[in-house]
Amino acid sequence: MLQRTKSGAGSRLSLGQRLLRDRVLLLFALPGTLLILAFHYLPLLGNVIAFKDYQPFLGIGGSDWAGFGNFAVIFNGDPAFLRALKNTLILTALQSLIVFPAPILLALLLNSLFSERIKRVAQSILYLPHFMSWVIVVALFQQMLGGSGLLNNYLRSHDLATLNIIGNSELFHILLTSQIIWKDTGWATILFLAALSQIDSQLYEAASVDGASRMRQLWHVTLPGLRGIIILLFILRLGDSLTVGFEQIILQQAAVGREVSEVLDTYVYNNGILGGAWGIAAAVGLVKGIVGVVLVLAANKVAHIFGEQGVYSR
Repeated sequence: MLQRTKSGAGSRLSLGQRLLRDRVLLLFALPGTLLILAFHYLPLLGNVIAFKDYQPFLGIGGSDWAGFGNFAVIFNGDPAFLRALKNTLILTALQSLIVFPAPILLALLLNSLFSERIKRVAQSILYLPHFMSWVIVVALFQQMLGGSGLLNNYLRSHDLATLNIIGNSELFHILLTSQIIWKDTGWATILFLAALSQIDSQLYEAASVDGASRMRQLWHVTLPGLRGIIILLFILRLGDSLTVGFEQIILQQAAVGREVSEVLDTYVYNNGILGGAWGIAAAVGLVKGIVGVVLVLAANKVAHIFGEQGVYSR
């Protein structure tokens, strides 16, 4: 057996031999691979609609070619498209600056708890909102902050002025951000808590012996230990940065109007599904996807420059 191991280690297996060796694992992976191909990659062929004057009753093959005519709304500065792009960029900035760091701060706070029982109870409570649909979350916020909600009823009962929060276009972006934080921050702490558990406790002991305060331990031990996962998740977030919550927004769009609530996803829905401009909607969606891919590749390259692995190795 020792001789066979040595000879096997010295010779490189061919592709056919590796496939034969891993046939059981490949068979287990086959159903998932077929699902990904059927529901993620094959639908990409439908992007040809972006270059056609698509008519559903004619089908993709029977519809006339439009070339790059559908992209005119993007490159000629269509006001509705520019408004959707502006709102998307505002929400992207808010989610990158406020929503993305929130799970990190919460994970650090939970990790600082000394009682494991309190930590587990807090985690269970914080995870619950993630499993609620956006329909329920929006309804809860309306019941709490709406014109006839709990907050305004309390203010009326004490002869105080009511607050217009739900339906206030000036507060809409902040409202969306707060809803995302309430719903998903607890669930997003899972990866950061797992990364924190992998940091060697001896590093904290050594820092404490050297006289480092809790804040300096956080800065020089904890955050470097989280740097890899933070960069990885931020790169993935960039790829999805122009997707800012279709279901959440469409449920509340009628209350504030399209001026402040129209984003690229709702623009595609309103113009494609409802308006029948299938080609224009597909063109906007295609450009959005390409921009996401470029952002991921660029951010991953920057991560490699700074010595991080990123999404994939060099």
